[in-house]
Amino acid sequence: MTQIKLIFRILAIFIAIGMSTIVYAKGFSNFFGDEEKPDSPFKGAVYAMSNNFTANTVVGYGRGDDGKLTKIGEYRTGGEGAAFDGGEGLDPLISAYSIIMTDDRRFLLAVNAGSSSVSVFRINSDFSLELTEEQRIRGGVVGPNSIAYRDGLVYVSVIDSDGIFDGEPDQEGALVGFRLTRNGKLRPIARSTRELGNRSSAVRFSPDGRFLIAASINAGSSALASGSQDEMVVYGVRRNGRLTRNPVSAAASTVPLNSDGRNLPSAIGFEVVHDRGKQFVVVTEAREFQPDGSPPAFPALQTGSVSTWELDRHGRLTPIDLDVLAGTSLTDGERTACWIQFAADAESFWVSNALESTLSSFSFDRGKINLINRIEAAGTPPSDDDPFGTTDGWIDLWISEDGLHLYQLYGLAGTIGVFEIENEGEGTGLTLIQTVSDLPDSNTQGIVAL
Repeated sequence: MTQIKLIFRILAIFIAIGMSTIVYAKGFSNFFGDEEKPDSPFKGAVYAMSNNFTANTVVGYGRGDDGKLTKIGEYRTGGEGAAFDGGEGLDPLISAYSIIMTDDRRFLLAVNAGSSSVSVFRINSDFSLELTEEQRIRGGVVGPNSIAYRDGLVYVSVIDSDGIFDGEPDQEGALVGFRLTRNGKLRPIARSTRELGNRSSAVRFSPDGRFLIAASINAGSSALASGSQDEMVVYGVRRNGRLTRNPVSAAASTVPLNSDGRNLPSAIGFEVVHDRGKQFVVVTEAREFQPDGSPPAFPALQTGSVSTWELDRHGRLTPIDLDVLAGTSLTDGERTACWIQFAADAESFWVSNALESTLSSFSFDRGKINLINRIEAAGTPPSDDDPFGTTDGWIDLWISEDGLHLYQLYGLAGTIGVFEIENEGEGTGLTLIQTVSDLPDSNTQGIVAL
């Protein structure tokens, strides 16, 4: 009888181990998006940041099968938002990727520009968020505004680090590195800070993880003490998580005092795309700073553009297509091209034009780009006498992981526009199916979808 009991106990242990393995495997699959999360009626989620000046928050929305959004909750970051855009309330951080998700969709990271910190949230199985840490950035830097992540390595760009803070034209920022632990904590990497000499607007890792690229909004500004004219800079990433001491390459599509009278790039959003064995940097250019480096002259701005470079295995940038207009001429087109989002098949992409409240579409083929539609979708446009008081201000955007819906943040309307992508992969056929107005009507920044 004792032997029989022993056999039953052993069988029970094996059954328990088997069931645990099944549960673990199912949870692992859900965690990485292979199937819908079991604790939620939603297919995915969209997160947007309020950038509230006294108590910054991230607002979470459940994404249904039809792409429409339902608010899940609002979650405090523990830090404070801020504005570094001259006070008009549109695009307060002048940046892309102020909130991001890790590649495994376990964590969401958000900047707190007013308290110089970065917050980490755990993404729960029901798509709610749980704050795991608010990590202060040391060294007296001001205004974190963009985050890059790859395989546990995190780099944050800050708006200013030179100890002199006199406004947009002369801000000189830096890059600062961290490690993200498995339990959602950020650990600073010693001696990782790299001074940029200009104000970074976005930072991204290359698809192969070997390089970190930063874009600048004020390259060529006459107010920069550094004299930096680098629109894009590339650093090598070392095994210890630090970057090369100096950039391995740099590039700009337009030089100051050019003979065409072309405004300087004012680069903001960009992507690094892997296409048929090669890597390409694709950057939007708002064309705000004047040819002599003087600050923007609103509302008389030039047509925005997109430029592309090939990024080779040594980190060198080779120009492919430079200054491709979002219009027909330097003065007849969409102004302030600021953010970019590729279609699921990477054969086309959209650019949001902040001041115009429009989306332009472009084709992409191994770095070669062409304008498809100057205006693919549009909201409320600006008036000449009060541009920031009238426009919706289309800023950050993101597409769902299934490639079927695009989510556009209206920075001056407190709204997310939900668009159905009718011809997915062709960059055309956007239909507005919902607007969600749960955000502040100014100073919002950052959106991401899964």
